[in-house]
Amino acid sequence: MTAVPVVLASTSVWRRELLSRILADFQIASPDVDEQAYHKDGDSPAELAVRLAQRKALAVAEKHNDSIVIGSDQVVDLHGSILGKPETTDNAIAQLQSMQGQTHRLITAVCVISPQKTVEFSDTTTLTMLPLTKSEISRYVDRDQPLQCAGSYMIESAGIALFESVTTSDFTAITGLPLIQLGQVLRDLGVKLF
Repeated sequence: MTAVPVVLASTSVWRRELLSRILADFQIASPDVDEQAYHKDGDSPAELAVRLAQRKALAVAEKHNDSIVIGSDQVVDLHGSILGKPETTDNAIAQLQSMQGQTHRLITAVCVISPQKTVEFSDTTTLTMLPLTKSEISRYVDRDQPLQCAGSYMIESAGIALFESVTTSDFTAITGLPLIQLGQVLRDLGVKLF
């Protein structure tokens, strides 16, 4: 197995926790990518997720070119409309009201750049939200404060109670990093897991 350093191109505590489940030793680097600038390019939700994961990985790989760099991003797709991070309580409530009683897709894209090659993949989760009142939504937002979460929910917390069903091939993708496929990619690159 190789001793090439692994760098997570993210400051997300959720992605850090997820990667630590399969990898004991890795570094963290902020990609410093203006995500909002890419939302204006007219990409489909799936294309935007991939592009943001690529940009994050590339930004960090420029400074860590002897490492394996992992970039990831998530996009919420509600009938072709992209829902980003709400930033404010009012925006979070509005987003959740638009999704209540609806089915949406959570697209999690990953870009892994190594000295050997670049690997990209995506995972799509389909989520159906319960019909909810504005009062229920407001109470939820007050509890979890999901202002930095695409789609305005934290399914790993109280947000799970917002949903009627969740269909996924990798539940870790919902939190931000699909570990099943990522683990396979890292093994293929010679990284020793656990």
